[in-house]
Amino acid sequence: MALNWVMLDSNQQFVLLPRERILFTSPSRTTLQLQTPNSYPGKEPLSITSSNGTAFVTNQRIVYLPATPTAQLQSFSAPILNLQDTHVDAPFFGANSWLGILRPVNGGNIPVHHAYVKLSMTFKDGGAFDFASTYERVKETAAQAVEVARESGRQHGPDLSDINLEQLPAYEEIGSMAAAPAAPSSQRPIPVAGTIPSQVPQQDSGIVLSSHDGRNPKPPPPAAASDQQYPTPDELPPGYEEVQQRSVVDNLERSLRESH
Repeated sequence: MALNWVMLDSNQQFVLLPRERILFTSPSRTTLQLQTPNSYPGKEPLSITSSNGTAFVTNQRIVYLPATPTAQLQSFSAPILNLQDTHVDAPFFGANSWLGILRPVNGGNIPVHHAYVKLSMTFKDGGAFDFASTYERVKETAAQAVEVARESGRQHGPDLSDINLEQLPAYEEIGSMAAAPAAPSSQRPIPVAGTIPSQVPQQDSGIVLSSHDGRNPKPPPPAAASDQQYPTPDELPPGYEEVQQRSVVDNLERSLRESH
């Protein structure tokens, strides 16, 4: 972080660095508080506050310009990757705040004995979550660029001004890129004209098996009872001859009675 190092133009607007772009601008009633986490004996604590001002997020840093500059605070800036444990504090009553821990940079007008400084921005007119989401997006992209540079062996690291935020992939829910589910078991593949059915065996699940897997297709179910043809028996049924003799005798007696 650095105090009073931001260059301002004649309109008291900060001058952008080469290839720097402003990604977020807060309402003008945003407060800033900088203080050391602990006070050590013999070391003067740091405490800087501003009741109104504007906070910015760019593709390279965060910037704060107080509405009423003082000798102690005319501007504040911090590189994107110099902040840790950043989060939004949303109380039940009052405005939301964005908190974090800062690591000062060399020559940034912060005494060298302050290794870390607490940062708090309170957004009295809203914008804390938008500020936080924009910052986290830039920080994630910058961290990925640093990791790629480290793996590729570059000693000086990447130029964060070259990071293209438009190349970030859109968020997708887990599982949205999974393969499409298989067809239900009740659906059978439609045979293509000219193919031999015996070469495309299937299982009951509807999964097509290759012709060289050594498994035979399941035989078709038996036809209905009305469509089956029963074979002719080779032997007469039991008692068939007795029934035939009794029928002949009855017919003869009936003929004799009719003749008389």
